[in-house]
Amino acid sequence: MNRYVPPFEITNEMLLKVSDIMEKIGRLDGVHHFDKMPQLRKQKRIHSIHSSLAIENNSLSYEQVQDVINGKIVFGPQKEIQEVKNAYNAYQMLRDMDPYSISDLKKIHVVMGYLTIEEAGNFRNCAEGVFDGDQCIFICPSEKQVPSLMNDLFYFLKKNKDVIHPLILSSIFHYEFVFIHPFRDGNGRTARLWQNIILYNFHEIFEYLPIESQICKYQEEYYKAIAVSHKNGNSNSFIEFMLSMIDKALEGILKEPNFVSNESVNVQKLLSIMDEKELLSANELLQRLGIKSKETLRKQYLDPALQQNLIQRTIPDKPTSKNQKYYKI
Repeated sequence: MNRYVPPFEITNEMLLKVSDIMEKIGRLDGVHHFDKMPQLRKQKRIHSIHSSLAIENNSLSYEQVQDVINGKIVFGPQKEIQEVKNAYNAYQMLRDMDPYSISDLKKIHVVMGYLTIEEAGNFRNCAEGVFDGDQCIFICPSEKQVPSLMNDLFYFLKKNKDVIHPLILSSIFHYEFVFIHPFRDGNGRTARLWQNIILYNFHEIFEYLPIESQICKYQEEYYKAIAVSHKNGNSNSFIEFMLSMIDKALEGILKEPNFVSNESVNVQKLLSIMDEKELLSANELLQRLGIKSKETLRKQYLDPALQQNLIQRTIPDKPTSKNQKYYKI
């Protein structure tokens, strides 16, 4: 059986960008805990939803999108308000989706298109093209090809999930999905969310990383990267563009004033007063840190560092032992 294989080539630029992204993820791993910041998580998600819908010409402002999600009355086009509700519900499903399941993809599209897209969740049964005004700039594959192309794309995803780096693989999917254009409407926003789902299964930070906000800022370049890939017959230009957007999104978080939390400052301070292979008691740590409360030491310094696997106990089975000492890994 001959399957469609997405044409692409892994370039040095892609590998360098993947390396930059992984370095930034490593820095975030050390100090950022989104699960402990529900408001920050929600804010990032609202940014993702507002930006993804803005790319599709939804006119609601960030504040209006925020109000819709918070259940407030918003005056605006009812279809656009419904699109916000749908997108929020779809993003809420992110953790539960299997990135290699066409069935789950269709479920997401049903939610994304509730009351706004005809035949939501069903592949298109008509010809489609991409237009710039009145000019058709790209004719999508025939509707008769859509089921087999989508099956091949998901087969490719699953087969290569442990072979091709997820940052690159998810970008290939994004481009190929847009190229196939499987649904009559809502393809762009679905492609962007599904790339997040693939990436979330690689690292949890992608649940809250507003990549869509970067795409929205560079919307002209986004469409240009798609057009260049169409012209070249491979997804290379689009992959490089998407890696750049992911890198910029991570860089944005690293530059935020609230990036370094009090907890992370305390952990970094604890590590700074511990030498490699040195065994220190709680009293010795209190003295070096210049604090008096053992409760403060435990809650604000030791517990967070232990949870991040940055330090270890010498007697892990007896945390309260009077002979307990700590060392930096």
